Amino acid sequence: MSALTRFERLDDMFPELFRRFARPTAFADAAPQDIRIDVTENDKDYDVRAEIPGAKKEDIRVTVDGNFVSISAEVKKEKEEKSGSRVLLKETYFGSVARGFSLAHEIDDKKVVAKLQDGVLKLTLPKRESSGSRSVAIQ
Repeated sequence: MSALTRFERLDDMFPELFRRFARPTAFADAAPQDIRIDVTENDKDYDVRAEIPGAKKEDIRVTVDGNFVSISAEVKKEKEEKSGSRVLLKETYFGSVARGFSLAHEIDDKKVVAKLQDGVLKLTLPKRESSGSRSVAIQ
């Protein structure tokens, strides 16, 4: 036996693993995507636009803790294909999606406004009035 050993190519060692990456799965189309967000800022507040297709307003939860905002939702997606009066294929997905992010300023959680329209959640997050900086006297 020699000190050198033959190194098998990685795809020879795990052929099925790489075949799965090459072709998309049917389940990947049914699963909900991540929540995509757009955040804009002005002097008084942040405006957030979050895409949550398939979620109803009672299934969405928004929490604000200081400058951290968290959005989570239960998503239900159903697809049914019929041929005549028989159901040939029915794909149903139930799951949850979540997204959290930090902002530069703390949010006044009592004045937050949230609206859902056509799968898009719009948040208005007012900046908390800061007390400013103050000098501390050294004793």
